[in-house]
Amino acid sequence: MECLFLTENGGIDLKKGKARNVFIGICVAPAVILFIIFMLIPTFNVFKMSLYKWGGYSNTKEFVGFNNFKILIEDMNFFRSFQNTILLIVCVTTVTMALSLLFAAILSREKIKGQNFFRIIFYIPNILSVVVISAIFSAIYDPTNGLLNSIIGIFRKNNETPILWLGDQKLVIYSLVIALIWQAIGYYMVMYMASMASVPESLYESANLEGAGRFQQFFSITLPLIWTNVRTTLTFFVISSINLSFLLVKALTNGGPDGATEVFLSYMYKQAYTNSSYGYGMAIGVVVFLFSFGLSAIVNFATKREPLEF
Repeated sequence: MECLFLTENGGIDLKKGKARNVFIGICVAPAVILFIIFMLIPTFNVFKMSLYKWGGYSNTKEFVGFNNFKILIEDMNFFRSFQNTILLIVCVTTVTMALSLLFAAILSREKIKGQNFFRIIFYIPNILSVVVISAIFSAIYDPTNGLLNSIIGIFRKNNETPILWLGDQKLVIYSLVIALIWQAIGYYMVMYMASMASVPESLYESANLEGAGRFQQFFSITLPLIWTNVRTTLTFFVISSINLSFLLVKALTNGGPDGATEVFLSYMYKQAYTNSSYGYGMAIGVVVFLFSFGLSAIVNFATKREPLEF
C-alpha cells in the first residue's frame, strides 16, 4: 500500500510516501531474503528429494515418486519412533506446563524468602547446552555410582540388581522425560511469573472478600487472565520439544537400547546420513514437517478462547 503525506497547503506529497515505502522495503528485504534462503528453499528441497532414491553422496539420483512414502508406511521402526515422539510430547508438555504454572503461582503470590534465588536456580537448566544436560543425567542414571541408584539403594537390599535407567527398554524413555522436564521448567516458569505480575492485586483482594481460596483464585482469575501467554507458550513448547528430544536422544542414548528411545528426527538422521538413504530420510522429514504443522494447528484450535481483559 502506498503511503500518502499531506503538504502544508493540503496537497499530497507522493515523494515522501514513495521514500517511506522504499525505506520500509530496504529494512524488510534482508529478513525476507534470509527467510527465502534458509527456510523456503531448504523446505522445498526436502519435499523434492523425498521423491528420489539417493544415497546422499553419489551423483546419481533415481526418481521413484511416492515409493519412499510407501516404504515408510510399512516401516515398523518408524512407527516406533512416532510412538516415542508422541509419548515425549504428551508427558513432557503436560508435566512441564503444570509444574511451571504451579511454581510461578507460588513464587508470585506467596511470600517466600529468596524468591529471586529460586528464580535463578530454576532458570539455570535452560541456559545449559544439551551436551551438559546429557552429561549430568548420565552421571545421575549411572547404575553403579549414580545419584539416583544411590538414593534408592538406601531402601533396597545390597544384593539386588541396580536399576538400569538408560539400559532398560521400558524405563529409558521415561528417563528422557525427566531430563526434558528438568531442562524446560525454569524458562516457562519465568514467563508465567512475568504474566502473573500484570494481574491487578485488587482482583485477588475482592476474591478474598468473597471467600475464594487460593486454588479457586488461580483457576478463576490467574489462569484466564494469562491464558493468551499460556496458549502461545504451549504451542511453542510442543513444536520445540520435537527438536529438543532429538538433541537429547543423540547426546544421551543415540536411540538405544535397541531403538527404545528413537524419535522422529533421530530416525530421520540415521536413515539420511548413516544408512545412506537420503531420499528416504527426506520422506521422513516431510512427515515430520506436516505432523508439526498439523499439531500446532490442533493445539491452537483446542486452546482458542475469548481473551479476558481487566
